[in-house]
Amino acid sequence: MKNKFYFLIALCVFLCLGYKPKEPKILIIGDSISIGYFSKVKEALATKAIVMHNPGNAQHTGTGLEKIKDWIGKEDWDIIQFNWGLWDLCYRHPDSKVYGNRDKIKGTLTNDLKTYRQNLEELVSILKTSTSAKLIFVTTTYVPLNEVGRFSKDVAIYNAIAKSVMKKNSVIINDIYKKSIAIHHKNGLGDQDVHYNKEGYKELGELIIPVLNKTLKEL
Repeated sequence: MKNKFYFLIALCVFLCLGYKPKEPKILIIGDSISIGYFSKVKEALATKAIVMHNPGNAQHTGTGLEKIKDWIGKEDWDIIQFNWGLWDLCYRHPDSKVYGNRDKIKGTLTNDLKTYRQNLEELVSILKTSTSAKLIFVTTTYVPLNEVGRFSKDVAIYNAIAKSVMKKNSVIINDIYKKSIAIHHKNGLGDQDVHYNKEGYKELGELIIPVLNKTLKEL
């Protein structure tokens, strides 16, 4: 009887102080595509979780290895969603006048398949040892045929490498590539640009939200 009394007192104290259960925290790490749909995702999950994005553009896997520990920081993340690929498969040349020095004819590939695989393996290892968060990998989106720094056919090849690494390490895979093709044809910024208009990013966000929602329920 006495224990029940103390329990009721403690419960009243918590309620009076406005006690709230801990909100889940989600970190999204990614390139400009993830930056584009981030606000849509954050808005959709506003009542369910705190959603944050790494500062700036996560670029390629080499950048990820340099900065991943800073991005994770001291936060107790419940979910970390990440993607790399568009920058890894990009060719660049210092003399190119195109934005980002992109040039798939004379340029140098940022990271070949072997390096991409090795970097992803190391990044997953760092994520697993540095945090207890559920991990989600999002595949690389569509590259139009006339993009000056990237070959459209490379996306499927890099995605296959990434998915094999994720399966090996039991990382959840959100494969949005095929659906991103139709979205880009309708709401992309043209046949030379990998980016999307506002409606396109909204549609991409709608591919991200269900997987995050499902993962939140499994925490």
